[in-house]
Amino acid sequence: MGEQLLIAALSFLFLPVIIVVALVIILATCGTSIGIRKAYVKLMLKVFEACKHKVPVPSPGEQDNDTEEENEIKQDNTLSDAKQDNEDQADKSSSSPSVKGLEQLDFGMSKKEFELSDVMTFAKFGMEAIIDDTVTKRFSAEELPSWNLLTRTQKDHQFMSIRLTALWCVGCFVRYAILLPFRITIAFIGVMWLIISTAFIGYLRESSFKRKLNEFFSLMSFRILCRAFSGVITFHNRENMAKNGICVANHTSPVDVIILSCDNCYAMIGQSHGGFLGVIQRSLARATAHIWFERSEAKDRGLVARRLKSHIEDKNKLPVLIFPEGTCINNTSVMMFKKGSFEVSSVIYPVAIKYDPRFGDAFWNSSKHNWTQHLLQIMSSWALVCDVWYLPPMTKLENEDAVAFANRVKSEIAKKGGLVDLDWDGGLKRENVKESMKEVPQELYSKMLKVD
Repeated sequence: MGEQLLIAALSFLFLPVIIVVALVIILATCGTSIGIRKAYVKLMLKVFEACKHKVPVPSPGEQDNDTEEENEIKQDNTLSDAKQDNEDQADKSSSSPSVKGLEQLDFGMSKKEFELSDVMTFAKFGMEAIIDDTVTKRFSAEELPSWNLLTRTQKDHQFMSIRLTALWCVGCFVRYAILLPFRITIAFIGVMWLIISTAFIGYLRESSFKRKLNEFFSLMSFRILCRAFSGVITFHNRENMAKNGICVANHTSPVDVIILSCDNCYAMIGQSHGGFLGVIQRSLARATAHIWFERSEAKDRGLVARRLKSHIEDKNKLPVLIFPEGTCINNTSVMMFKKGSFEVSSVIYPVAIKYDPRFGDAFWNSSKHNWTQHLLQIMSSWALVCDVWYLPPMTKLENEDAVAFANRVKSEIAKKGGLVDLDWDGGLKRENVKESMKEVPQELYSKMLKVD
């Protein structure tokens, strides 16, 4: 009797689930929405606001800081240009204390003799760099000013009250027992549809019909995949969207590709992989031209550059999507752009991406989590909410080298996305500081010394 009741209950729940999944697929196929996700996001913001008021009252000395944090969490993702400039200037000045300090020292005095006390100047700058480290903290999850009912939060907010603990438990049940299975189902359908559709398109001869068909099925597949994260994406300035050439963007997560591919079709460039990721790569390559290279070819920069240049010279091919940082940064800043893509083309289409961290952490910390774990973390978060800005195409100036061009594009992306513009190499996540970077303060100091 009990088994029959269980089967009946599951059968009763099965039909609504099928209807909801079918509705999501149909809406994703049409590229439309009936507003359920946006209403869900607004509801979660109200829940966060209610939970924030349950935080214990701070001491009198901390009240002013807490008020500022509460005002900050109420703001929209889009920051004012004035605030962006102030943040950029502040972090730029602290991004390299030793270099900045030496430049100021050089500005304030003329040539001088070497003195033993100069060693203390370098020690002071070194201590400043350790205390105000703006590099390594970009490789870990950003802290939030208030609790968003997820596991990752400030330690002082782990337990606030029995009521909030009960609410957190309810949230866990909703995220892991309802949202996660539903999202995994949607993701499975999206991936299968991507593989099947690209396999079918691969049998067609190269023509404008094949390109249009690939665009239709590609947008459909990635929109379905975006629904697997409950993605709420706001695209700005779509008139600047790239139709060919090279498109560059800041990089927070592998999901960036899915986010951008919901609105435009791109060709990918990267190293060939095996396993499930290799299946996806081969599926994409059947439908249209992508640039996949072997591990042995990755060291040959000239070969990769030639293939990239050949691709962008063909106006019938899709724009190439590149993340010049070369690694994922934690949604707070933009780090040094590699110059390779800026040597190949004199016209670049920049894109800025900014996630709302209140709904979940989109940053992929590859040193702690593998690709599958990262995707499961996003799927078990409240939602994936972000803004995407298409910037006007930027052209290399006369007598401007690739490094200067890359830095100029990076600065525009940081300014538009409300991110901090840093000159450091994102490769510092896994590598030591390059000798060339260590030589900069040495050269600045040597210019201050008198030479007979």
